[in-house]
Amino acid sequence: MKFVNYSIILFCIFCFIFSQCSPGTLQFTNDDSISEDESISSNDESNSDDNDSDSEDDVENETLPDEIDVGYKFQVSGNQIYHDGNRINLLGINWFGFETGNHVFHGLWQKNYLDLIDQMEDLHFNAIRIPVCPDSLHSAEATSINTYENPTLDGLDSLELLDLMLEEFNSRQIYILLDVHRIECDVTTELWYSNSYSEQNWIDDLVLMASRYSHLDYFMGIDLFNEPHGAATWGTGDDDTDWKLAVETAAEEILAANNNILIFVEGIQENALCSSTEYEHWWGGNIEPQECYALDVDPLKLVFTPHVYGPDVYWQSYFSDMDFPNNMPAIWNEHFGFLVDEIPIVPGEFGGKYGEGHAEDIIWQDAFVDYMIDNNMCSFFYWCLNPNSGDTGGILDDDWETVKEAKYQNLCRLMEHCDASITCN
Repeated sequence: MKFVNYSIILFCIFCFIFSQCSPGTLQFTNDDSISEDESISSNDESNSDDNDSDSEDDVENETLPDEIDVGYKFQVSGNQIYHDGNRINLLGINWFGFETGNHVFHGLWQKNYLDLIDQMEDLHFNAIRIPVCPDSLHSAEATSINTYENPTLDGLDSLELLDLMLEEFNSRQIYILLDVHRIECDVTTELWYSNSYSEQNWIDDLVLMASRYSHLDYFMGIDLFNEPHGAATWGTGDDDTDWKLAVETAAEEILAANNNILIFVEGIQENALCSSTEYEHWWGGNIEPQECYALDVDPLKLVFTPHVYGPDVYWQSYFSDMDFPNNMPAIWNEHFGFLVDEIPIVPGEFGGKYGEGHAEDIIWQDAFVDYMIDNNMCSFFYWCLNPNSGDTGGILDDDWETVKEAKYQNLCRLMEHCDASITCN
């Protein structure tokens, strides 16, 4: 009888304790973990003065979607991107050079690479898109490095330099997106293969990157190919030109090699199927065929990354419309924005000279930033850091030091909207 009585007492004590720690109130002590009783809606109610903002507090305190697999480093749920179970915003910048005959970031002829990365961080960029070409992945000779400014880079080949740079970004918790920008360094092609570089060569290089950098916690994806255009199609079933078929084949191989990363997919240009014809599309800017010929890629891994530009790059007919720039949101919605509530839409390139070229470029960039704010598009990669981009210029001036303040302040409106901790002025 004594044993029975003690058992009953212990059972009652256990039930009382357990009732005070129900799963609905469970809190984690790790700042990076997710609190189960906090959600986007509760954050919105407590921030009613700015409930459209996608602030850093909202990102850290929301409820984890059911479909998220915490075994993956990076994955997608709805139109959001997650890293180790935490929703993230990619406030990104392009820094080019590895896709050229220099086979290394540009600007190292003038400044120390660590100083340039410091400046990126000071400007609140937390992600970088790195264009590459195949030769840079296969130990080409790098040129135009000032070894007085960068003594530790002396004698390194292109792959060793890329390894070193990615390790540095990773150590600073800067998200890394590798971009197959060209298949022939310094030469732009319509398709992802050529007579001298086969589709299998392209897939092999994608797998090489996926595997080689799989140990980096902040290596989050690969942009499969920059700006398919011209002969590129979507949904036609043509093995030679169908971007959909190529993406599906490449994605399967990449994720077999490294299932932690994301697949970033650009659009094409014009298409005979399921594509509007009233206005031209930018190279890589047409996502419309997805509505009729959806990619067969794991939805937990798929990100669309269209490119879109203003009049400094090319004068489209709609820039002459009497209603410009009020006509632009409808065009952006038609070309890629119709998916903004369903799948992550992360512009991989946009930019311009912002007043040093066409006067309308200021109007266009202001309008596109407004569009992203209105649609809470809080992940992007601006083109670019480099001042030596001929049709856009960069965030930095020709001295690779001075910030183009007017251009940057416009972009930083979006950063402030997406992250309440950022103040640009």
